[in-house]
Amino acid sequence: MRLLAISHFLNGENRTAIANRLSVARSSVNAWVSNFLNNGLSGLENKGGAGRPRMLTEQQLEQLKQYILTHANEKQGGRLTGADIGDYIHQHFDVRFNSGHVYKIIKRLGFSWITTRAKHPKQSQAAQDAFKKV
Repeated sequence: MRLLAISHFLNGENRTAIANRLSVARSSVNAWVSNFLNNGLSGLENKGGAGRPRMLTEQQLEQLKQYILTHANEKQGGRLTGADIGDYIHQHFDVRFNSGHVYKIIKRLGFSWITTRAKHPKQSQAAQDAFKKV
């Protein structure tokens, strides 16, 4: 949108007309044109979002992903819970998150929180098949 606004500006259109055509505020068009005139195309780039930096590095997120992959379905039965993952993060990275944020991290890592029912460690397929025949 910024490049389109600059294109209209360079074709001689006034800033108010550009703002109306693009359905944006005139102050935005003024800022884009000013940044372009002062800094060229680099003046139109995103400056990055404001806010708090992430508490976990990319390397830590990768380590967490590997932990989840290796411990999600343990042979002893049961499953990995959000609380387990939160505890792992606290023990290994010394960062504590609330459970809602733990689930956001899980989603960002590409995992779905839809799981199957846990298998009991003493479960026997033969016993199940024999029960079904009755």
